[in-house]
Amino acid sequence: MVTHVISPDYGWLESKNGTKTAQWVIKPGKNRDGYFTNDNVLEQFQEMVEIVKADYPNDDHVFFYDNAATHLKHAPNSLSAHHMPQNTPKPGKNWLVNIPELGNDGKPLKSTTGKIKEIRVKMSNAIFNGQPQSLYFPDGHPHAGVFKGMAVILEEQGYDVKDLRAECKKFCCPGGEIWDCCCRQLLYTEPDFIGVKSLLEELAESLGV
Repeated sequence: MVTHVISPDYGWLESKNGTKTAQWVIKPGKNRDGYFTNDNVLEQFQEMVEIVKADYPNDDHVFFYDNAATHLKHAPNSLSAHHMPQNTPKPGKNWLVNIPELGNDGKPLKSTTGKIKEIRVKMSNAIFNGQPQSLYFPDGHPHAGVFKGMAVILEEQGYDVKDLRAECKKFCCPGGEIWDCCCRQLLYTEPDFIGVKSLLEELAESLGV
């Protein structure tokens, strides 16, 4: 498998001296080079940016990607209303998200059976009125560190949800102009939930492109 980047101005992307290239060649397969994952997409993108910044520093660079799943992947703890419980978990319980446990090399750790190990962490903050809104109760609260629940999160944003269900049956919401049919749909229509950026977008911003 060969993956490369082509520019209408420069052709196949490589450094002017020919020592660096955006081309990747892998032999797909479980017992070979594996598969081209989102981690590879990010690594290749970083190499691309290094080339264009070094050799074409005076140009404005725009990178186009299709909507393949490997390009759209979000951080594992990124904001999502999927699976959120409606109410605050009962004492002794909490709602967290599972993310891969990484080793010192930044790669996921695996068990003896080959399964990726996971750890449980808090979901990232929401944004309300331009300010971070934690999904978990703060220190000093009777439920410190515990997930608030969709109802509390929405109430903090000014919604009246006392008579609202957690989710429409099979999440088949009415659609159209009805957007407040259930707690989950309300959250899904909030700008911060809609605008969650992919890991690729976050990397591009961090690299200034």
